[in-house]
Amino acid sequence: MTQSTSSTAPVIRGASVTTEDGGRLNAFATEPRMEVVEVESGWGFHDRAEKLNGRMAMLGFIALLATEFALGGEAFTHGLLGLG
Repeated sequence: MTQSTSSTAPVIRGASVTTEDGGRLNAFATEPRMEVVEVESGWGFHDRAEKLNGRMAMLGFIALLATEFALGGEAFTHGLLGLG
């Protein structure tokens, strides 16, 4: 079985299409191009994003504790979870 690239083969974005001897078409995915992203871009796993995530988690936990103390434990445990 030999494969040849035909000019009459349909064009599929992100794939290379070949035609076999029997006229059957095969579409093979092409690898995406690798791109190096700078840390300053704002997206991805880097130190700045991880620190921000940790700080927001701490802020949320402190807000939960403040709500619990202010309402005597009624807000989260009793009201939202239905416990107690």
